[in-house]
Amino acid sequence: MVCRVERNQKGLQRKLRILRDLTGSKSVRMNSIILDAFDYIKQLKLKVEALNNQYLHLISRIHPPTQEVKVERIGNNGFLVKVNCKKEKDLMVPILKSFEEKGLNVLQLNVSCNQSTFCMEAITEDVNCENSNYLDVRDVTKTVLQAL
Repeated sequence: MVCRVERNQKGLQRKLRILRDLTGSKSVRMNSIILDAFDYIKQLKLKVEALNNQYLHLISRIHPPTQEVKVERIGNNGFLVKVNCKKEKDLMVPILKSFEEKGLNVLQLNVSCNQSTFCMEAITEDVNCENSNYLDVRDVTKTVLQAL
């Protein structure tokens, strides 16, 4: 029985010595060593948070958020509209509303998105092409950019 108690005490002392060495604690008492270890863990958590913030900042500088809109004319009254941008909010509905406001009918629409990017390809038709409100590529590009 005494042998087991001595073994447990020696094991505990060995673990406390290792913990004291790892944390750089100068304390001798068990309670103080454990409190120093908690403080050391808190400091490590703060360092990890700071490193994560630095990493995210560097990544955002290397890969800045892009917003790409390409518009091509198809025939006399059609447009091929391609949008590729960072997904920050609901984007499809404002774009479709802007098409409607400009008198563009959407004939075909392909959309793909994940947690960070939004991609859309639309084939539209200008219903006002006979009127004096004739749209060109710059008008459609400007409209889509304003919707974003």
